[in-house]
Amino acid sequence: MYNLSDDWAGLMMENGMISIYYKEDGQISVSRSETDFQNLSTENVVWIDLYSPTGDEKRSVESFLGTTIQSRAQAEEIESSSRFSETADAIFANTNFLIPGPEEYSMETVSFILTENVLTTIRECPLRSFTDLQRRMGAFPKNYSTGNVVFVSILEQRIDLDADMIELMSKEIAQYNRKVSLGEDINEEFLLDINQLQENTMLVRENIVDKQRVISSLLKSDKYPSELTSKLNVMLKDISSLINHTNFSFERLEYLQNTVIGLINLDQNKIMKMFTLVSLLLMPPTLIASFYGMNVVLPMTDTFWDWIIIVSLMIVSFFVILFIFKSRKML
Repeated sequence: MYNLSDDWAGLMMENGMISIYYKEDGQISVSRSETDFQNLSTENVVWIDLYSPTGDEKRSVESFLGTTIQSRAQAEEIESSSRFSETADAIFANTNFLIPGPEEYSMETVSFILTENVLTTIRECPLRSFTDLQRRMGAFPKNYSTGNVVFVSILEQRIDLDADMIELMSKEIAQYNRKVSLGEDINEEFLLDINQLQENTMLVRENIVDKQRVISSLLKSDKYPSELTSKLNVMLKDISSLINHTNFSFERLEYLQNTVIGLINLDQNKIMKMFTLVSLLLMPPTLIASFYGMNVVLPMTDTFWDWIIIVSLMIVSFFVILFIFKSRKML
C-alpha cells in the first residue's frame, strides 16, 4: 500500500489490475492487491477500479462488497433494465465511453457499482476520464470522500471530454466548408471523409445521450445522496446543450454533403454535356461520310473535285452546327 500522490502515473499505465483507493490519515492511498481487502473495510474504501480484471480479482471484490459483478455481455446490453438497475443495497449502471481514433471512434462499456458509498468500476481499456480523476484525487484527496462523489466526478470528466471532442469536430467541419468554398479538389475521398465525420458525430451524440439516461436514473433513485442532486442537474443542462450542438453539427454535415454531391453531379453533367455536344457536332460529317462509304453508285464520285466538294460539305455542316450551338449559348 502507498499514497496515491507518490506514484499515480505508474498505476494508470498497467493493464489487467485492481486499484483500491481508500482514505488514510486525511489522504487517498491506493493498493494494487486484492489480498489487502483483509485489512480494509467499506467505511474507508472509496473506489475500486478493475482494469481488465482477472477472475480472482472479480471474486475478491464480490466477496468484499457482498454483491455480484455483471458479466461484460450483461453490461453491453442496450435495454434500460441492463443500463441501470437497483437492488436493496446497490446501484448498477452501465454506460459507454467514447474512444477517439485517428479516423474512426469506438465505444467502450464501463460498469459502475455503488454499494455503501463505495464505487466499483469495471473497464477493459485505459480511459482519460479515469487517469485525469486519479491525478486530481492525488492532488485534492479531501474532495473525494465517498464513492458517490467519485462517480459524479468521472461523469463530469467524461462530459468535459465529450465537449472538447464536439468542439474539435466543429473545427473539422469548418475546414471542410472552407475547402468547398475555395473550390479545392472535391472527389469521392472527400465525400467519404464527410461521411466518416457524420458517423463520428452520431457516435458522440449516442455517447452523450447514454450519459443523460444514467444521470436521469440517478436523480430518480432514492439511494443516491440528495446533496449531489444540484451537480447532476447542472450536468443534465450541459448534456442538453451538447446534444443541441451535435444536432447542429450533423445538420451542417448533411448540408455540406448535399453541396459536395451537387458539385460532383455538376462536374459530371459538364462532362456529359461536352461528350453530347461533340457527338452532335460530328454527326453531320459522319452522316455524309457514311453515305459515301456505301458500296453503291452515288453522284459526285467520279472526279477529284467531287471529293473536294464532299469534304467541304462535311466541314460546312460542322461549322453550321457549331454556329447554332453558340447562337443558343449552348457552348
